[in-house]
Amino acid sequence: MIAKTEEDIKALKEIGKICGSIRDELVQRAKPGVTTKELDELAGELFEQEGAVSAPKGEYDFPGYTCISVNEEVAHGIPGSRVIQEGDLVNIDVSGSKNGYFADTGVSFVVGEDDGMKSKVCDVAKEAFEAGLKKIKPGAKKNALGKVVMQTAKNHNLTVIMNLTGHGIGRTIHEKPDHIYNYFEPWDNELLREGMVIAFEPFISTREEEVYQLDDGWTYVTESSLVAQYEHTIIVTKEGPIIITA
Repeated sequence: MIAKTEEDIKALKEIGKICGSIRDELVQRAKPGVTTKELDELAGELFEQEGAVSAPKGEYDFPGYTCISVNEEVAHGIPGSRVIQEGDLVNIDVSGSKNGYFADTGVSFVVGEDDGMKSKVCDVAKEAFEAGLKKIKPGAKKNALGKVVMQTAKNHNLTVIMNLTGHGIGRTIHEKPDHIYNYFEPWDNELLREGMVIAFEPFISTREEEVYQLDDGWTYVTESSLVAQYEHTIIVTKEGPIIITA
């Protein structure tokens, strides 16, 4: 969507704050011995307290309030009986709506201690996001974001997941622009516009560049690579990008 009014911006910030706070609460509660279902049930309670609706459940009938992915799972992991262990690479992705406005955010992190590589992909995902954030302004080419994400990954001898992308958001969970690639696509030279609302989400991988979907119809995984995501919903403005899910 294009946020044109103060009402738009206020409403987007409200749902952005809700999604961001739920994300942060689940990250804090993700300890060894906790199941992904327990975390998801907490998210459901928090959505209800805020008068908001889970986007995956409300829009797609996803079997959870949030997407929680562990280790080989990269995105759209279904909350269930899986017990989080020390050293697990966990991704928590929270999206929701309130009063007809949507926001989407996600973060990958390591539970407790790890061998270093899991933390590295998480750190590089955040670094790639911050590099792309500097390119977000009216009149900039959309593919400039993917270019710096890919370059950031290469600088650390890592790569990106090419078949998971960012997207437009605002009045629905997925809208125009359909894709914000995490690599440079020459033809994808659409210009960012004042007030455009986007979900920007680099996926950094240790080796593989594509994910595949499991038979459950939701979960995306890799064969053997570690993958980390870092995502926020952003309003494009001439004064600078507004991160509503911070």
